[in-house]
Amino acid sequence: SNYSDTMFLFDWLNDILVSFGFRNKDAKLLFLGLDNAGKTTLFHMLKYNTLKVYEPTIQPNVEELVIGEIKFKAFDLGGHETARRLWQDYTATVDGIVFIVDSFDRKRLPEAKKELDELLMLGEVLGEIPVLVLGNKIDIPTAASEDELRYELGLWNKLDREGPVELFMCSVARKIGYAEGFKWLSSYV
Repeated sequence: SNYSDTMFLFDWLNDILVSFGFRNKDAKLLFLGLDNAGKTTLFHMLKYNTLKVYEPTIQPNVEELVIGEIKFKAFDLGGHETARRLWQDYTATVDGIVFIVDSFDRKRLPEAKKELDELLMLGEVLGEIPVLVLGNKIDIPTAASEDELRYELGLWNKLDREGPVELFMCSVARKIGYAEGFKWLSSYV
C-alpha cells in the first residue's frame, strides 16, 4: 500500500501543478504573511491534501516545499528585522509572492497592511514580480468581506505599482479560493 500511497501523492501533486497552471513551469514562490495567517496550513494542504492545525510559530519560521519544478518557500513576517533581512536575501531569486492575510483577525489587519505596504514599497527590488494576496479564513462567518479587506489593506490604490497585485478570498481549511489565486499568479510566472 506504500507504493499506492506514493502514487496517489504523486498524482495529487501533479494535479496541483495542473490545476494551479504551473505545469511545465519552473518557478520560486515566496509565501509571506503574519504568523497564524495560514501559511503552514496551506503548505500542508498542498503537500498532503489534508488539513492539519498548527500551533502558532514563535520564531520567524522558514518552510520549504518542492512540487515538480516549483519551489515554495514560506516565512512569517511581523516585527522581526530578521524577516526583513531574509526578505532582502530572497527577492532577487523569486518569481512570485503570495501574501496571506487572516481575514478573520481584524485586530491585526493594520499590522498586515504595514507589512504589505513595506513589501510593495520595495518597488525597485520587486520590479514586476506578481503579488497574490490571499484573504484566508472566509469560512468563518464574521471574517472580513473582500471589499472590507481591499479597503483595510489599501489595495484600491496599489494598482499603480509596476508589477501586478491582486486579492483573492479563500479558505485553506475548506480548500476554496486559493486555486483561482494561483491560476492568476501562474499567468505572470
